[in-house]
Amino acid sequence: MVSTSSSLESLLDRPARKDWPYVPSSKLEAALTRASQKAMQYEYQMKELEVRLSEGLSNFRAIDSRIQESHNNLQRNTRRAERARQTQVSHINSELDESLKVLSDLADTLPTIQTQLTNVRVVYDSGRQKAKTLVSELRWLNTEFYERWRRIIFSSSSPVSWRWKAIMRGLFIFTFVIGAYLFWLLLIGAYRAHRHRLVWGEKLMS
Repeated sequence: MVSTSSSLESLLDRPARKDWPYVPSSKLEAALTRASQKAMQYEYQMKELEVRLSEGLSNFRAIDSRIQESHNNLQRNTRRAERARQTQVSHINSELDESLKVLSDLADTLPTIQTQLTNVRVVYDSGRQKAKTLVSELRWLNTEFYERWRRIIFSSSSPVSWRWKAIMRGLFIFTFVIGAYLFWLLLIGAYRAHRHRLVWGEKLMS
């Protein structure tokens, strides 16, 4: 802008030539004003562009520093991974071999363990059944005689053998039949005595 103003001033300071056309001073001043405004506008745009370039450059530097930092971190991690791979792969391989050996041993001993578990389960089931039987027998022994007798004869839940049940039921039927027969004889005797008494009473009254 300063160079433009100085050139305009030098043009104004020059003596007017006779062969130049006459230009009014107002038009000249207006042209100078427009030129000055455009120069100021260009200067403002240049400064704005300079600011933007400065911001872009600073952003570029920040991005570049971050990229460089990321690159350094990547290289560092790559070196660490390489060292870990070199130092730990052999250890991992040895552990895998040991694990495979343990698995092979377990596969060999698994059938034996399963057989032992089956035997333990059989023994456990047998012991549990025996315990249930003992508890049932203990409850049966603690039951009163009349209740035991009733359950043996009239129910099938008594913990006795079928032979004992058959004997007890046979005795009950035999006793019941004998009792019913005696009761029947008693009734017949009472009836006959009653009739005999009535007959003798009529004879005495006559």
